[in-house]
Amino acid sequence: MDIEAIREYCLSLSATTEKIQWGADLVFKVGGKMYATLVLDDRQLGRLSFKSTPEGFAELIEREGVEPAAYVARYHWVTVLPPHALREDEIRDLLHAAYEIVRAGLPKKVQQSLADSPRGGAQTRKAPARSSRGQKKGRAGRRGAPGQRHH
Repeated sequence: MDIEAIREYCLSLSATTEKIQWGADLVFKVGGKMYATLVLDDRQLGRLSFKSTPEGFAELIEREGVEPAAYVARYHWVTVLPPHALREDEIRDLLHAAYEIVRAGLPKKVQQSLADSPRGGAQTRKAPARSSRGQKKGRAGRRGAPGQRHH
């Protein structure tokens, strides 16, 4: 499966976003959390890494052409080395599983907002409104209302 086919498949999954990070890695996210990366650097072009279950991780790293992902193996990420040692349908199934693992781990509010929006995108939280004094509106400070004495 080539880079463009992997990219197209990942982007077909609801609320997936893509971003270039760390110089030359194409990162796929759902709800702002990574589920797969593709290396675009010439020296390691085509390395595909993705999240897995603990059981899937143990099985996959036993296969030729699949290794624990650098820095994130402890979170059950694997790297498939090019040329990809897995069949296209396997890669699609594993990417879909990675997507579902990450999506299921998102806070319920984020999951709901993704369900309400077909493309999702990066989730942004609105900052609380502040008064002209820089205090949050609608909330009394720790000391209580102004003019109140504390003993």
